[in-house]
Amino acid sequence: MSAGAEATVSAGDAAPAPASSKGVCSVRHGLALLLHLCNFAISTQQMNLSIALPAMVNGTAPAGAPNASSAVALDDGNGTLMEPKVLAPVYAWSPEIQGVLLSSLSYGSFVASVPSGYVAGRVRPRLLIGASLLAFSALSLLIPLAAGAGVALLILLRIVQGVAQAMVQTSQYLIWVKWAPPLEMNQLIAISISGLMLGSLTVLLVGGFLCETLGWPYVFYIFGGIGLACSCLWFPLAHDDPAAHPLISAAERDYIARSLAQQDCEPDQSLPITAMVRSLPLWSVLLSQFTEHWFFHVLMAYLPTYLHSVLRVDLQASGFLSALLLGVAFISIILGGLLADCLLSRNVLSLLVVRRLFTSVGVLFPSLFSVLLPWVSFSLGISMAFLALSLATSSLCQSGALVNFMDIAPRYTGFIKGLSLVFVQLSGVIAPTVSGFFLSQDAELGWRNIFLLSAAVDVSGLVFFLVFSRAEVQDWARAQTLTRL
Repeated sequence: MSAGAEATVSAGDAAPAPASSKGVCSVRHGLALLLHLCNFAISTQQMNLSIALPAMVNGTAPAGAPNASSAVALDDGNGTLMEPKVLAPVYAWSPEIQGVLLSSLSYGSFVASVPSGYVAGRVRPRLLIGASLLAFSALSLLIPLAAGAGVALLILLRIVQGVAQAMVQTSQYLIWVKWAPPLEMNQLIAISISGLMLGSLTVLLVGGFLCETLGWPYVFYIFGGIGLACSCLWFPLAHDDPAAHPLISAAERDYIARSLAQQDCEPDQSLPITAMVRSLPLWSVLLSQFTEHWFFHVLMAYLPTYLHSVLRVDLQASGFLSALLLGVAFISIILGGLLADCLLSRNVLSLLVVRRLFTSVGVLFPSLFSVLLPWVSFSLGISMAFLALSLATSSLCQSGALVNFMDIAPRYTGFIKGLSLVFVQLSGVIAPTVSGFFLSQDAELGWRNIFLLSAAVDVSGLVFFLVFSRAEVQDWARAQTLTRL
């Protein structure tokens, strides 16, 4: 899609500007694709332990034999079983240890969220993203060795990976502060962020197959290797500033410079803490991060359980259907970004209206479909259609409230993104915990209560966002240092 105009954030209205001649073949779209691959690599390695853990602790391991081996019995062709072929070690980890292992990545990400946002404002994002992805991927290759050395080392390794993950999540938005023309920002961010969905989809589809055929270590070797390859591509191809990129054309460089000429987006190493705390537009963004991720975290934690226990889908088919729903979200995120930029470039809607409209659709429709789910559980087809529509429409929030922080304070993008990750992580802890409590009280009514609560949380965040959201740069985001960390 060609950029059609130049916009100023302060006004939220588009003013005509010469379009780039390269469109989707531009260097900035190539950078979006490169970030897409980085997010793909991060997502696959984020989920690989969840996929491999059942194979790592399968029931064949004796309770007192932590170094037992998983094996597959082979047939010699005459009906005689040969010696089992050892695929990988199996460990006798308790359910409590398994829970800590699965949560350890989140521990590191949660602790590092705000510090990583602050660091992202002081270190070049190109270096931070590349180094973090390189470290994350290299540590993935060491997971099989760490598991053999002891569960404590494995937990520590995953915590460090969580820190690296937070670094990538916060610093990547800083790239777009200097690279994204205002009328293309939604599509560029959508293309890059959609890699997270594609990565999750890929792991769900092939992770189990890799465990069964090659052994669980190869889940870490293969996706860790992909991450290393992406980091090797990142360093020579990515640059912090269009002016420093050796492959960009003069026309594209000038177009980006003209588009961003009136934006106050130069990163500031100081933070106006008091003004941030008092900013209702900022709070509307942060609360939206919490409320709009609530339903997503519930689905990620309990979707296979819902498909199996309520819709009577077998476990293998539930994995495929879960991947299918993520595929719908993957496509919807990209289409939502393109639609938002189209509305802005054609002056159909102002930036504030686009943010509020996309957030409203991304909240109200998923809330409606999720609340109706208990009443259509008799039909697998209708239930899957409602789930698909919920994920498709909720993806529009990525072009709504979830990127609004870049409108109101572009110079503090890294720090605010890191701060928002705290709210996302809190939602990821509270939502599954509350949902588990509902299911433990009443398995049948529990699902209804889960969906009703999700809708109530989501709508409450929407109301706050509609009242207090803004799309122009806030005064505190223009001012000089008030408080220094």
